Amino acid sequence: MSVSATEVPRPVVHRRPCLPDVVRIYEVGPRDGLQAEQVIIDTATKLELVGRLEQAGLTTIELTSFVPPRWVPQLADAEELMAAHRRRPDLRYPVLVPNLKGLGRALEAGASEVAVVVSSTEAFAKANFANTVEGALASAVAVVEAATAEGLPVRGYVSMAFGDPWEGAVAPTVPATLAARLTGAGCASISLGDTIGVGTAGQVAEVVEATVAAGTGRSALALHFHDTYGQALSNVLAGLEAGVTEFDSSAGGLGGCPYARSATGNLATEDLVWLLEGLGLDTGVDLAALVATSVWMAGRLGRPPVSRVVRALAGDVR
Repeated sequence: MSVSATEVPRPVVHRRPCLPDVVRIYEVGPRDGLQAEQVIIDTATKLELVGRLEQAGLTTIELTSFVPPRWVPQLADAEELMAAHRRRPDLRYPVLVPNLKGLGRALEAGASEVAVVVSSTEAFAKANFANTVEGALASAVAVVEAATAEGLPVRGYVSMAFGDPWEGAVAPTVPATLAARLTGAGCASISLGDTIGVGTAGQVAEVVEATVAAGTGRSALALHFHDTYGQALSNVLAGLEAGVTEFDSSAGGLGGCPYARSATGNLATEDLVWLLEGLGLDTGVDLAALVATSVWMAGRLGRPPVSRVVRALAGDVR
């Protein structure tokens, strides 16, 4: 079904006290969304996706990852994508780098902002990085120091911050300590990741407060939720109430984690926008254009979008 990019229903606004006025959306669809796909998406389609996201008003779009192609073959075209994409000077285009070699590739490709990832658990560090928690952290710190020396801002992802499929519950002090160490190394922002979507609203507040107490400023925090148990939006609200103003999401709910099989799609950007607009918060996102983008991408992938808002506004998308 086609979607009009000019008019869709909007949520009724009910402003709640003590919430921020403006919230930043960090779009991860082109990277975290596509990395878990079973099929390889061609570069031209990725470029069109990014262009559509730009036109929909997303101001931060994570483009790709400079990991070895054998690790994530879906993102093997990182250099080709960067060379072909015309970056707008008013937007941010971070890329993920796993180590110093990946940073070198990213710098050669003209990256202006990078992100690093560490793990809160030994099991995920082994699965994702073939390393230990400390080893992965040391590698990330080396990237942070080298990137900041080149004048690039760095974002730090702390994965499995709310739970791990192998080790179970994660104490809030664990991601809080890792966040503090990344902050101390020079990270400008920290994204706390619920990589497998097991977090709950009460837990969000505990993790945020522990992280702030450990030394990472509240204004530097972002939250990255997956919707495995349908808790992503309630967790966003808990994050807003805890003073967090940046949230990661993926258009249409694309994504998962290739190294954690219980992880399902990221929080859908459309669902996040609907929640935020209903709270009277400014996102700057054109919801109609974003829905149209996710319907288009669903057609390229041959399956319906995960986003409830897309399905509600676009009808029976097949």
